[in-house]
Amino acid sequence: MASHGDLIAGRYRITTPLGRGGMGTVWRANDELLGRAVAVKELHVDEGRSSAEAESRRERTMREARSVAQVKHPGVLVLHDVVQHDAQPWLVMELIDGRSLADRIAVDGPVPPAEAARIGLALLAALRAAHSAGVLHRDLKPANVLLEAATGRVVLSDFGIAQVDGQTTLTETGAFVGSPEYTAPERMSGKRTGPESDLWSLGVLLCAAVEGESPFRRDSVVEVLHAVVMDEVKVPDSAGGLLPVLNGLLERDPARRLGADEVERALRGFLTQERMPTVPHTPVPPKSVDPSPSDGPVVLGAAPAQAGRPRIRTALLVGALVVVLAAGGTGAWVMTRDDSRGAEATGATGKPSKSPDKLKIPGKKASDAPEPLGEGTGKPDPTQSADSSEPAGDPAPAGYRQVSDPSGFTMATPTGFIRTDESPRVFYNSADNAFRIGVHPQPLDPNGPVAVMRQAHEAGPSDYPGYRDGSVRETTHNGFPAAVWEFTWDGGAQDGGPRRTYDLSWNEGGKMYDLWVSAPADQAAVGERHFIEAHRSFARTGS
Repeated sequence: MASHGDLIAGRYRITTPLGRGGMGTVWRANDELLGRAVAVKELHVDEGRSSAEAESRRERTMREARSVAQVKHPGVLVLHDVVQHDAQPWLVMELIDGRSLADRIAVDGPVPPAEAARIGLALLAALRAAHSAGVLHRDLKPANVLLEAATGRVVLSDFGIAQVDGQTTLTETGAFVGSPEYTAPERMSGKRTGPESDLWSLGVLLCAAVEGESPFRRDSVVEVLHAVVMDEVKVPDSAGGLLPVLNGLLERDPARRLGADEVERALRGFLTQERMPTVPHTPVPPKSVDPSPSDGPVVLGAAPAQAGRPRIRTALLVGALVVVLAAGGTGAWVMTRDDSRGAEATGATGKPSKSPDKLKIPGKKASDAPEPLGEGTGKPDPTQSADSSEPAGDPAPAGYRQVSDPSGFTMATPTGFIRTDESPRVFYNSADNAFRIGVHPQPLDPNGPVAVMRQAHEAGPSDYPGYRDGSVRETTHNGFPAAVWEFTWDGGAQDGGPRRTYDLSWNEGGKMYDLWVSAPADQAAVGERHFIEAHRSFARTGS
């Protein structure tokens, strides 16, 4: 792997990492020939991977290069060059001084409908250019949308799984890749897709922009599949005047989905009139249906009445499950969720924090209350080295390791995180203490986790200096009652700036568990990734 100061292809001098994902790391670099700053993308090819897997990754990198090269538009990230270094391809790209839409949402919260409409129009123009060049993006999501700080320019990035006319797609070789929350239902079912599938993804992205998360966010891939193809699509009330166009984009039948021209007129009308005009959408006449079960699933567009929609949804769900099962189960999906979120950093990065603030969550006895969420900076447990608690057959994703904690649980933590025992709390922190993962098993609270979290949220302004963007969401975890509390605050004296905290509380096995992650606010997406991996992998091992 590259490091600071490395010279790539005799020209590009690596300086700092900009982000890391499952496929590669994006670095800031200096082009020493032309004297400009660029972004270079390094491909990850682990020594333990088979030659076939390595070749697949190289092909995806070249696919991204070829796809971007087909599209010339100010809303599409510019590819400067493709170079070879250590027998691997590197992409040299335009450097965008800003952040992703995913990071903006994570740090600042949902965007107003008018700003979402502006972003939507810019992305629509970029997609038009791509579609005109025969390129389907297929991975439109907030992490792949870059916002230039100085100009507000919206830039579409990461064409790694794009489909180009005349080229074999990754899907056709037997592996589904993408972000299920943002994937159109017809693509989930394994059907060939067109530009309308990218428009579905645009609708989901705009919902996520105004609400803070997609309407299909669920706890597992199977639940996401079901939500996309079966559940009622609920456009958030926060969409305001954008509600009609989002409903039109999230029409499951591609033939009835809004087209690019209709979406553009509606968004421009909204920005001009500060309201959403009537969307001039005329449904395509329904296609004929051959009811013979031997001829496969129902043809999309074959049910003009609402009464017919369940049949379409059932066919899509069956198709989606077939795709997943044929590929070997849920593990065959390449989840790019912010897991997907493009190239995002993981591991020990950010500003250090050397001492915790001793704040308490209200509503609990002092002996039971956790330290401020994400804190915990005691000395590392000398009995637990970085690798001594790792079980055999580590199932954790790349960049993580599965730890078996002596206090009675297993969990995926970023590689290199150090265990600290502050009984009854356990912490796994990055070496510089910028990222902190905490677990606190405790007695059941008679009010339940939702009430406890809401009480903590109400007391947030008094307990956390600069408390803001706080929210509590009722949910379930492993089938048990749960709540997620998220907030931003100014951080402690040694934190060097604001922090973002994600906390899950749930009842299980006669206990209430708190699992939280605290991260620098400007790297909130990284903290959210750690949080997602931790709670997805968490399992009790004791009584």
